[in-house]
Amino acid sequence: MLRHLAPRSIRGGREFRGGGLVRLELPSSIVPTLGCDAVGFPARHGFRLLGRLPRNGCVFADSDWWWWIVPAGSDLELTWPLPSHYAKGAQVPGTDPRLISWPDDNSPYTPPIPLYLMACQLTGTAPLWTAGVGGPA
Repeated sequence: MLRHLAPRSIRGGREFRGGGLVRLELPSSIVPTLGCDAVGFPARHGFRLLGRLPRNGCVFADSDWWWWIVPAGSDLELTWPLPSHYAKGAQVPGTDPRLISWPDDNSPYTPPIPLYLMACQLTGTAPLWTAGVGGPA
């Protein structure tokens, strides 16, 4: 009940409780050689995404959002559908996201294209690629 009284902020068309940003911290044994961004989804989609992706990297969660670590720049030429949220530098709105899933190897990344396609499937949105991408050479 009290969580409904928490201050809220809106970023990128999504409403978040709290107002501050938290950087998702990877375990020290995992080196993000391609930089780090994160893609978040409301918690109600978390288990479904986690179970259906061919590979999950590091995944963080709090009571409202789940965050998948992707290589930096995974938003280039893609329009992530609502209600997903793309967070550059893995700076996410949240209270205290915790690492809930990690890969068997040393790569923290979830492949962004399968994650994007799952996001589109979940939301009933057709994938939207930037104009000119994939056209005739």
